[in-house]
Amino acid sequence: MTTRLKRRAFLGLACAALAAGIVYAFLPQPVPVDTARVARGAMRVTVDDEGKTRVVDRFVVHAPITGRLQRIALEAGDAVKAGETVLAAIEPSDPALLDPRSRAEAEAREKAALAGSSRAAAETERAKAALAYARVDVERARKLAATGDVSHQALDQAELAERTAVQELRAAGFAEQVARFELETARATLMRAASGGDGATAAPGGGHAVELRSPVGGRVLRVLEESETVVAAGSPLVEVADPRSLEVVVDLLSTDAVQVHEGMAASLEGWGGPRALAGRVRRVEPSGFTKVSALGVEEQRVNVVIDLVEPPETWAALGDGFRVEARIVLWESGDALTVPTSALYRSKEDWAVFVVEGGRAHPRAVRVGHRNDVQAEAVDGLHEGDTVIVHPGDRITEGVSVVTRQERDSS
Repeated sequence: MTTRLKRRAFLGLACAALAAGIVYAFLPQPVPVDTARVARGAMRVTVDDEGKTRVVDRFVVHAPITGRLQRIALEAGDAVKAGETVLAAIEPSDPALLDPRSRAEAEAREKAALAGSSRAAAETERAKAALAYARVDVERARKLAATGDVSHQALDQAELAERTAVQELRAAGFAEQVARFELETARATLMRAASGGDGATAAPGGGHAVELRSPVGGRVLRVLEESETVVAAGSPLVEVADPRSLEVVVDLLSTDAVQVHEGMAASLEGWGGPRALAGRVRRVEPSGFTKVSALGVEEQRVNVVIDLVEPPETWAALGDGFRVEARIVLWESGDALTVPTSALYRSKEDWAVFVVEGGRAHPRAVRVGHRNDVQAEAVDGLHEGDTVIVHPGDRITEGVSVVTRQERDSS
């Protein structure tokens, strides 16, 4: 009799356990989710695109007369000195250059070159005065910024104006050298037309060659006519520039370019060096152009010019036409309340997130400020330390029980 009672008790317990298991199996299980915490920290919003370097001032030396070009021995990369290095030599091959009409044209070119040289000298003096004023303005702004009388933005603008004035003076100096070079070329043509005079060089063919000297110090970028040949006046021969004066050109989508302004900071990456280079936007060109993307889509692009603000020694390996990846900083903060952008979803016309409270998901409206690809600035609706669900799926609804995947895997 005792054995029967024990069997009945065992069967009763087994049935109760089976029923409890069936009930538990049909109970709703917590939805596994990935979560992240709302935190304060640094945040930056940038516009990213590829760009390329280019020399600020490049000079293409053209043939001043029609004649026979002697073979150019220079190669790309060779160093040149302003007013000393002979880039090319042309000996006249057309007797018409010696007639009265050609002489009158050469004299007119000399007068025009003389006027251009005077104008270039005046531009250099104007650039010097502008640089002197900019330096005084920077010193004044620095003193006022130290006492808090002006903003740091005003100081940045003054420093940008100083750097711009330095480049303008450099460009004016190059232009003055080119003007002197053109004047010397015009006078050399007159000396050659006068049956050879002082300064003419005897050519192998028995004539007198006109020497074309480098207008600037730097390096040869390209030799456009290497072999000996007959060239027409105005034919491009050699391209020279100073490779220490570089800028970066980035063609942005017009919708991104409208957010970029002069003076904005930039970071130049992917150029092959050990670290990113600092830059600053100097100019947003006012005219756009159409460019076809790799997918065959026509896009409106705008060129943005960025100056390298670091010493040339840090980017000495860069040259003309090198590829870089530019990041232009539109906005940044060191203490922004951030939430992952993957946690945001649209609720009618507003943004919202699911906040985990007591093991359950609760929707909450959020007012979003600045955004980038990873983070969003939570202006209102969230607090530091809140736990939000990232990538919320269709199973996440108000009040649903959730469990983080980390907790589920550890249990």
